[in-house]
This record gives sequence, structure tokens and C-alpha cells, in this order.
Amino acid sequence: MTTALLTHPDCAGHHTPPGHPEQVARLDAVLSALEGADLLRVTAPLAAEDDLLRVHPKAYVDSIRAAAPAEGWAALDPDTYLSPGSVAAAFRGAGAAVRAVDMVLAGEAANAFCATRPPGHHAERETAMGFCLFGNVAAAAMHALDHHGLSRVAIVDFDVHHGNGTQNLVEDDPRVLFCSSHQMPLYPGTGEPADTGPHDTVVNVALPDGADGRTFRAAMEREVLPRLDAFAPELILISAGFDAHADDPLAGLRLTEADFAWITGKLCDLADTHAGGKVVSCLEGGYDLDALGRSARAHVDVLIERGTGG
Repeated sequence: MTTALLTHPDCAGHHTPPGHPEQVARLDAVLSALEGADLLRVTAPLAAEDDLLRVHPKAYVDSIRAAAPAEGWAALDPDTYLSPGSVAAAFRGAGAAVRAVDMVLAGEAANAFCATRPPGHHAERETAMGFCLFGNVAAAAMHALDHHGLSRVAIVDFDVHHGNGTQNLVEDDPRVLFCSSHQMPLYPGTGEPADTGPHDTVVNVALPDGADGRTFRAAMEREVLPRLDAFAPELILISAGFDAHADDPLAGLRLTEADFAWITGKLCDLADTHAGGKVVSCLEGGYDLDALGRSARAHVDVLIERGTGG
């Protein structure tokens, strides 16, 4: 089988003010880096309302629709903006994640990468924040559990920022193991290692400013990989943020493309053991365009290799 790439031109219709780091050029950088890759290219659908309502109340979804401006920008907070095309882009992001789960669980693809924006892992149940509107990965997890009848789904978030939104959306469900590695202290100020959630299904790994790939790999081998192995997930979802790269302007970790390739391989190993190789990855952060493109390609190259039996 092959690796599916899900994206849509609508994701370039979400515009932010000049100078904002979460810009259209991010998606261009990722897609340019993936040109020529052996991928099954799939048009991301709009999320069904029910997919979003598994993780957000209807009043919140309606409020995002209502807040979108007819022109220019509407600020939801000092970092998070809506433009006329933002709602469609956000619905495509959640729709891509859900469709990727459908494809991988049906055997239509070995694994999948969703190249969409805006990102999603900071969006809480009733709060847009950190550039994020809807909890894409959380919606995909709940779809896998409730629609497909899985019993255990794991989410691994290696974005440099704590995935507070994803944790908020899934921590009450013991069928989901959520693991986040992130720089601390850093926005959004959550993700203390002592915070393990109400069912002890949250693993927060805090890395200090300046931590390099060796520190990251050791922490993952010590804290995250054994928990994933013990949980034995039937599907692994990845929040693939590449802003822990040494060149990223928004944070201070020192990872390289090789580190992203390494963790991708380790997660694929666990998926091979417990989940028939089933992995769905969704783009989160990454704000140096060159580093983002290189890192995304390194990540997806591993998915392609593993998806074809490499």
C-alpha cells in the first residue's frame, strides 16, 4: 500500500495579517517539499458537523462561523484570526483528519499525512487559541472510537508547544492516550509533567530551552514510547509540529530533520506491533519555511517507506 496525502486549496484561503507566523506560505512550503513524492493524493473533504460535535459544542462551532468577517480579519484573541476563507479551511482540516482515519482503517492507504492549516492542537472545547480553531486530531480520534468502534487510540504530539487543546478534548475519555513533548516554559503555559489527566492517560514531557535531539530522543524513549507500548493502541495519530526545529523562530529547542525522522520511525514501529501499521499524521506548527519543508519531507519519507513495507 501507499501513503495518502490529504490537502485542499481552501487551506490557502485562511489569511492572517501581514507578519503573522501562521501564513499561507507554510502550506506552500510543505506541498513544495512533497512534490515528486510517491503519495496517493486525496482531496480533503469538509468535515461533517457531527465530526466536530464529537469534540466541540454546537454553540462554539456556530460562533466560529458567525465570527468570520466578510473582508479583512477578525481577531479571536491576540494570536488567532479569522478571514473570509478561514471557516472553510478549518472544516477542511478536520475533514482531512477524519477522512484519513477512514482510509487507513479501511486499508485504502497504509498511513496518511494531512497537509492542512490552520493547525488544531491548541483549540479547546469552547475556545479558539494559538492560531487554532478546531481540534482536528481530537476529532479524528473520537471518530475512530465512536464511528469505527476502536477501543484504544493514541495521540502523540511533538510540536514545540503543549497540545493543550487536544488534551482538553480527550483527557476525559480513557480510550485515548495523549502524549505531548514540548518546551517548557513556553506558550501556552500548560503541560506540566505532573498533569496526567483524570484517568492517568496523559503523558506530558517538558523539555528545557535549548534541548537538542539527544535530549528529545532520551525523553521519548524514557517517557513516551514505553507508555505507548503498554497501551497497545489500535491506531496512532500524530500532531506533527515542526517548530521544535533548531531554525524555528518561535521557540528554543534544537531538533533537526533527523530527529523528526527518528520519532516517526519509532511511532511506526509501535504501530506495526499493535495497530497493523495504522498511522495518521496531521500538520501542526513550524514557522521557518525552509526548515518546515525539509522536516515535513523527512517525516513523510518515513511514512512512505514504512507504508510500502520498508
